[in-house]
Amino acid sequence: MARIIGVINAKGGVGKTTTANNLGAYLAAMGKYVLVVDLDPQANATSGLGVKMEDDHLNLYHAIIGNEEPGAIIRKTSTLGFDVLPSAASLAGATVELVDIEEREYRLKKSLEKIRTNYDYILIDSPPSLGLLTINGLAAAEQVIIPVQCEYYALEGLTQLFKTVELVRSSINPQLQILGVLLTMYDKRNKLANEIVAEVKKNFPGRVFETIVPRSVALAEAPGFGKTILQFDSKSKGAEAYRQLAEEILKISN
Repeated sequence: MARIIGVINAKGGVGKTTTANNLGAYLAAMGKYVLVVDLDPQANATSGLGVKMEDDHLNLYHAIIGNEEPGAIIRKTSTLGFDVLPSAASLAGATVELVDIEEREYRLKKSLEKIRTNYDYILIDSPPSLGLLTINGLAAAEQVIIPVQCEYYALEGLTQLFKTVELVRSSINPQLQILGVLLTMYDKRNKLANEIVAEVKKNFPGRVFETIVPRSVALAEAPGFGKTILQFDSKSKGAEAYRQLAEEILKISN
């Protein structure tokens, strides 16, 4: 039965989608069956995996709001054992429609229960906000990875996110745990970036992945070609980081 991991941060541009897609690709390359759930109406995880969607195609919206079978919506990626539950712009409407639905926080969880036994890992790529879609992601997940950019405001955001996870745990999902904080967009020549790494490790001991994801042109370019870093440039520093992260997660999971 799949381990369900949410990739969350209320801030955009920190590497959530990059992490979900590339971690998924490496876990699949290591022999695991992996599903990425694109919970963001911007659908960057979907397009970044080379899946083309029109608004009227069946997507996650139809599973959450229309009770459509998720199995009918899932698309295969070009990597063996690696699938995506795609998003489209229509998912934005779900945030409004969910408001009046009973047990609205658990719609995604109920949907994923139907396909959970088909995968080893389900990775949820959350939108950059703490709205109802992200809450659905947190209600469905057992663990969360929090990608954090190595920049000045990183610590403030992290403290807030830890409080949010705590709140969700006490009110909606008692199983929810923080798997780890993932430092991203690291430039070792930058003094501030090195200070941030030290600060985060000091403030959240035992909660920070050993893997640090560097700034990388290849990581930024790959989604434009509908490819993961494993397919686009497997020799790059970014590829090496996500391979390492996958190994780290497999080690924790066993």
